[in-house]
Amino acid sequence: MKKIIRVSFQASVLLLISLRLQAQSERLGFARIDYIVSQMPESKQVESQLSGQQSQAETELKRLQKELEEKYASYQKTGTQLSETVRKDRETELQNLQTRIQEFSRSAQESLQKKYTQLMSPVLSKVQQAIDSVAKQNGYRFILNAPSSGSSDVLYASEENNITSLVIKRLGITPAPSVQAPAASTTSPLPPKSTVSPKKK
Repeated sequence: MKKIIRVSFQASVLLLISLRLQAQSERLGFARIDYIVSQMPESKQVESQLSGQQSQAETELKRLQKELEEKYASYQKTGTQLSETVRKDRETELQNLQTRIQEFSRSAQESLQKKYTQLMSPVLSKVQQAIDSVAKQNGYRFILNAPSSGSSDVLYASEENNITSLVIKRLGITPAPSVQAPAASTTSPLPPKSTVSPKKK
């Protein structure tokens, strides 16, 4: 009986040692996706395309808002002189134009978001492939995303586990000299916030 207990104890010790060694071999690293993407030429091209589309939307929105303001000003000046039927028609026209402006603003924002997702998808795929390659080459089992700013689930990370520069190198990118990879602080890159919004009356 004692021999069985001794063997069982020894097996437990060996199992604990094995589990500890296995845990130590599970390398955990992190990368700053936002910084990597910001250094990619493709992201600048995406920004340029989105900027053009957003500029067109803002121009159209300003035109509609100006039209609304002019028609509203005209209504205020002549409203009391109009018949009830004509006055109601003018009010309906103003309300419809306001609704049209709101719908255009919403549609423009959705279009920008869709375009951003479409353009950034291959860029993020390229980054993911580089991360996969670096992780496998350096023996990492897990890679976390630690953004340069904003909220993060990473409370502490040793810089020796930061593979950001390795990923940038794998992508063949030379970082801008005025921008350095920030120290440790995850989110996916977000599209620039559109300034397209309905003007409140």
